[in-house]
Amino acid sequence: MTVPFVWADAVLGHEPTPPATEVPYRAHLIRDTLLDAGHRELPAATHDDEVLLAVHEPPMVEWLRTAGTERPHLFPTPMMTAGMPWRYPTTASARAGVWCYDTATPVGPGTWDAARAAVDCALTAVDLVVAGPHRAAYALCRPPGHHAGPAGFGGACYLNSAAVAAEALGRHARRVAIVDVDAHHGNGTQAVFWRREDVFYGSVHVDPGAGWFPHVLGYADETGDDAGKGATLNVPLAPGTADVEWLEAVARVCEGAVESRADALVVSLGVDAAADDPDGPLHVTEAGFAGAGRLLASLELPTVLVQEGGTHLPSLGPLVATVLAGFGG
Repeated sequence: MTVPFVWADAVLGHEPTPPATEVPYRAHLIRDTLLDAGHRELPAATHDDEVLLAVHEPPMVEWLRTAGTERPHLFPTPMMTAGMPWRYPTTASARAGVWCYDTATPVGPGTWDAARAAVDCALTAVDLVVAGPHRAAYALCRPPGHHAGPAGFGGACYLNSAAVAAEALGRHARRVAIVDVDAHHGNGTQAVFWRREDVFYGSVHVDPGAGWFPHVLGYADETGDDAGKGATLNVPLAPGTADVEWLEAVARVCEGAVESRADALVVSLGVDAAADDPDGPLHVTEAGFAGAGRLLASLELPTVLVQEGGTHLPSLGPLVATVLAGFGG
């Protein structure tokens, strides 16, 4: 069997200015590869905002919905406000800095529609898995989402489709596990579920202490807080890590998912750990991604795979297809 994938034309509408590596052509390449490999394409269905607003705070969602072309120039951080009361800025560019935490995540005319369509792709994949007969479904989401948290976005991410998928799956499962194999830590996903015991979050990523995004989060001693204590597992890896050690880390996170007693799985499927990817320093080959697909499939859980990073265009589609082959096989 092949894994069905969910598509929406609107994901192509986000075109960063100035041009970045996260471009619409990424989605075209993945789609074409999956169609050539015989995967069935299904259209994203429209969903209301209920689950989205359980993940992201409504004011942030509303700002994204109504934003024009904005690039933040002011970030009212605690260092600036120093505990004093402050006012919501009146200018659009200053307001952008209330919600966006970096200068590399511009908002344009098509950003909202693309990010919201990506959420619909993820929710449609959840519908497919919950309704059956599919054990796994893949959401071809773009832009990616795992750096977007409850009330802030950045890292080329706007709405966290993987977190939304986990929230939706949680309506039908006792506990959900999220396994994030993107080359960079999913700080936004971790933040969404940081204090919750019903969602396990495990991430394999390049060590932020070696100078990689998101720099300030993704360390091994971050394990959750309050009710979520112990429900977060980070496995940071040194730059240059290749297949053997990377797969050992993926296996460790899969073991964490099993120990959490999850009965549903979300995979944040970034393939920027690839050796040729310009946005990451890991050296994972196609064989490594094939092994990861088999490890994830071996959990034998209802699974929604959500596209995250990956910017090496020649290998992008084949690597996604390689991981999905683990589920189809």
